[in-house]
Amino acid sequence: MSGSTLKPVARMHIFKDPLKIFAVSLLFVLFFTLVSRFQAFISGASGLYPRYMERVAAGEPHSLGMLFSFISPAGAGVAAVLWFAAVVLKAAFMLYCLTRINRKPVGGAAPVGAAFFGKLILIAALKTALTALWSLLFFFPGAAAHYRYRQAYYILMDDPGKSALRCISESKLLMAGNKLDLFLLDLSFLGWHALSAALSAASLLILPFPLPILSVWVLPYAGFTRALYYGHLLGKAAA
Repeated sequence: MSGSTLKPVARMHIFKDPLKIFAVSLLFVLFFTLVSRFQAFISGASGLYPRYMERVAAGEPHSLGMLFSFISPAGAGVAAVLWFAAVVLKAAFMLYCLTRINRKPVGGAAPVGAAFFGKLILIAALKTALTALWSLLFFFPGAAAHYRYRQAYYILMDDPGKSALRCISESKLLMAGNKLDLFLLDLSFLGWHALSAALSAASLLILPFPLPILSVWVLPYAGFTRALYYGHLLGKAAA
């Protein structure tokens, strides 16, 4: 199923209750912006790789010890908290989109609690590690791995009783033969993201900070479409 089929349905869901959806989207845009800004400027994380490569270029051998010497314990702790916050925010918005599409709580009930968040973090860590390992081979294996595990969050939301490893495995099965379709779906939003970035940059001409106003539309539009795509994959697998 192509984006030309899913995107009109996503727009239909948005315009059923636009004020509420845009208000929720605005909150998430603000949260995402704050977290990303903190991630960019925290001590011990900003410019780590360039500083490391400067030392290597100066003649020092590659070593994990030298890499870790650039990371302060406080900076590492803050970075870990912000990474956790980013994972939770992303999953929360995915859950919101999935719930709006289904018009009922997914998984039979709202999947909250320590166990759910623990699985969420474990899925994020596994996705990051597996994608990084595949990326060592070359760009394309890493990109394929990124798409291979894209449905893992949705799978956990549909059934919070599943383990993180099972969610990863089921995502791999769902995405078999479908990675290119999802890539093209993502690509179809490239123009919207570029326009949003351009308008945010232009807002700096009159404001002391970027105003991501178009993101209030792009975020739910893309989120609802991807939630619909997950439902399409489930139907395709059951057929």
